[in-house]
Amino acid sequence: MTYPSTLSDLISNFRKLPGIGEKSAERMALSLIELPLEDVSNFAKAMVSSKEKLHPCLVCGSITENDLCDVCSDDKRNKSVICVLEDYKSVIAFERAGNYNGVYHVLNGLISPIDDVNPEDINLASLIDRVSKLENPELIIALKSTIEGETTTLYIKKIFEGKGVEISRLSYGIPMGAEIDYLDEITLDRALNDRKKIS
Repeated sequence: MTYPSTLSDLISNFRKLPGIGEKSAERMALSLIELPLEDVSNFAKAMVSSKEKLHPCLVCGSITENDLCDVCSDDKRNKSVICVLEDYKSVIAFERAGNYNGVYHVLNGLISPIDDVNPEDINLASLIDRVSKLENPELIIALKSTIEGETTTLYIKKIFEGKGVEISRLSYGIPMGAEIDYLDEITLDRALNDRKKIS
């Protein structure tokens, strides 16, 4: 079917979103044009506003509207326990589970030599700096079980070897290759509580 050019452009833009195919993009575009103009305008403003106002936290790298995210600015959180994650979507998954009282560090990527992503290309330098200022720090590595995740985990372990840093990783119930942000709260909670020391 040939769409009017305006509709075709709208569908093309929806297709840029992850997991959205042609049919889903078409359905979303058609739904959007059926909404009242005020709702569409508010939707557009929310998208632009989120792009303009959200940025990485100065400490952990998660998304925030302020200099520090809500977790890093919360004095009740245990700042000596840092959960290392690939991206901010995983932070949202942990916070939704609601049983973790430490803080986070978002790498914004994983080491992948085949894709030309090296240690200096991800948010590792600030992690080293954070840990150096802590007493009895613990790192919980919560990266996916892929070659890139394993490579990054081993690299982090090597960095902190012999420096008095306890390093553990998620364990129970995490299937190989699973994306952290797609796990349900119960699986994630069990994985966190059953974390294993990296030997």
